Amino acid sequence: MLQEERFLRIRSLLATFSRVSVDRIVQDLEVSRETVRRDLLELEGSGELRRVHGGAIASGPEPEPPLSVRLVARQREKRAIAKATVSLLKPGQTLFLDAGSTTAILAEEIATLSGMTVITNSLNIALKLAGADEGRDSRNTVHLLGGQIDVKTQATHGDGTLEDIRRFCADVALLSPVGLHPKHGAMSFEHHEAAVARAMAAQAQQVVILADHSKIGQASRVAYRRSTEIDVVVTDAKARESGALAALRKAGLHVIVA
Repeated sequence: MLQEERFLRIRSLLATFSRVSVDRIVQDLEVSRETVRRDLLELEGSGELRRVHGGAIASGPEPEPPLSVRLVARQREKRAIAKATVSLLKPGQTLFLDAGSTTAILAEEIATLSGMTVITNSLNIALKLAGADEGRDSRNTVHLLGGQIDVKTQATHGDGTLEDIRRFCADVALLSPVGLHPKHGAMSFEHHEAAVARAMAAQAQQVVILADHSKIGQASRVAYRRSTEIDVVVTDAKARESGALAALRKAGLHVIVA
């Protein structure tokens, strides 16, 4: 049995029982105790479980707080990231922005530019870039993607959104994940949010990940872009305190510290 298949079986057991013994895993997977021990160590390292005496318990990542809460957290760091990201852009580019608190602040910086085309699933970002909060005409072209509306994230998602994304070819996808892990790459908690980010990345020539220090080294439930497929990571100065930043660079990521 391949390692990834074993991981899937262990995840399934934990999803069903929350706590599972080594003996139960050995019996279910028909592998040695040593193999189970190595697998549990690796899954614990990625934050998917916590080893306890005789087995393991589920300790998966928590859902993100509502957007209204995230918008007021770490504003200084997110503003620095946004300013550094804008300096990477060129006049006349077409951009994807997914829904998130960091990309919402980035939208405020992009609003000062002219001639950009921005495609987003975020209602908040679309309104900011359209100048609705200032009663002015936008200097950029804004496309709001269709689909189902998620009230919590103030964004669209679903098959309609993914179909809409495929109509566009962008220069840059600017994405803000829940976590950025050296091994698993950019990750989201919700499957539908990951699907939107994955589709945007696939339709862009360059992928830029915006992640403040709290996200560096963190894993979540759904990976949508491998580390080797990310062109640039923009983070803040506090990320230097994390050993995971060195691991990201070792994985080959180009990291900009704002």
